[in-house]
Amino acid sequence: MNVGMLYSRIRRDEKLLLSELRDRGHETEKIDVRKEHFDVHEAPDAFEGVDLVLDRCLATSRSRYATEFVAHYDVPVVNHPRTAAICADKARNSLVLAEAGVPTPRTTVAFTKESALEAIENFGYPCVLKPVVGSWGRLMAKIDSRNAAEAILEHKETLGHYEHKVFYIQEFVEKPGRDMRVLATDGEPVAAMARSSEHWLTNAAKGATTESIAVTDEMRDLVERASEAVGGGLLGVDLMETGDEFTVHEVNHTVEFKALDEVTAVDVPATVVDWLEAKAAETPEAPT
Repeated sequence: MNVGMLYSRIRRDEKLLLSELRDRGHETEKIDVRKEHFDVHEAPDAFEGVDLVLDRCLATSRSRYATEFVAHYDVPVVNHPRTAAICADKARNSLVLAEAGVPTPRTTVAFTKESALEAIENFGYPCVLKPVVGSWGRLMAKIDSRNAAEAILEHKETLGHYEHKVFYIQEFVEKPGRDMRVLATDGEPVAAMARSSEHWLTNAAKGATTESIAVTDEMRDLVERASEAVGGGLLGVDLMETGDEFTVHEVNHTVEFKALDEVTAVDVPATVVDWLEAKAAETPEAPT
């Protein structure tokens, strides 16, 4: 097959996938979205003969628009733009998880500093304020007092972009110093890791230590349900322990897996390419 890869920077994750594809004799077309033009009526030459497109864009905005155009050209794309639109927006992510009955932290969205402060007071301290768009734990704040809430809200209200005026407030989950990331393909777990840190943020990008973990039956069920809720695809499902149970706090659509690949016995890029080969052989069908 011929796989097109949308990218803006080739990181280790993309190198692992490209190497696995080439080792199997597949053709690859690297499509730099920074240089490409996406015409409304006619597909660019870069998509000629491509059987499937894999979105690995670093920037969320580029990912969402580029995949919309690829789907418009009737080229199968992973992940589908509807899945990308849900996963890229934390508010939409929370909504679809809740609608599907997937356990997820209590969440409130407000649009003014005053209503956000009222929501925070209703949650009690500590609670968490997140940007509706963002990754790697950036611009997230654990709010421990009213003074901190007022200062952070005022700062966000003065920022120019409209997304900073959507206040996404979530309960603070007392996790045991770690959370879990499960890489899945259409709801089927590939491998999982725990990310541990003394800091309340346990993102690998923030320096958390990682270790491979087994996927329990409960985790498998939640991953399958969360994946179906967002439309399926190649996803990273993030879970936190709440006593003897789990809560799903996020589903990621351009998931990084290099840290997982380093700690698990599973050959992650090989398993992902197995799935891509199966997807390319299917009749294209958009998720509902």
